[in-house]
Amino acid sequence: MTEPIEASTDDESPEEVETPDTPEEIEPAEDADTFPRSYVEKLRRESAGYRERAQVGDTYAARLHTELVRATGKLADPTDLGFDETHLDDPDALAAAIGDLLSRKPHLASRRPVGDIGQGPVSGNGSSVDLAAILRQRAQ
Repeated sequence: MTEPIEASTDDESPEEVETPDTPEEIEPAEDADTFPRSYVEKLRRESAGYRERAQVGDTYAARLHTELVRATGKLADPTDLGFDETHLDDPDALAAAIGDLLSRKPHLASRRPVGDIGQGPVSGNGSSVDLAAILRQRAQ
């Protein structure tokens, strides 16, 4: 037969510890490292300076990426390709990314005409323009 388990009458529950609700009630431990306020402020200013420099560097990197994409001449708008840091160091990765973007979205390709499109100066004629000769050439 099993005996019934008696409820314990002793107070065996752990003591409840009150946690402070406000920062004023929290006191630092005696062995904690503390620094003078001026030193902490100096460190914070220094860190802020580094964050600002990093932000400027990120801006320059984004501008460089845009200009590298523009130099390829494959996209109508070089900002269509999102910034990727690996494109700055690896021209093959940049070309692959542009190729992938154009295969997915061909409407982003540059529409700049290349070659002889019948406008502008014609090589071989020198500096004089003979309108009658141009008309005869096109009439044939």
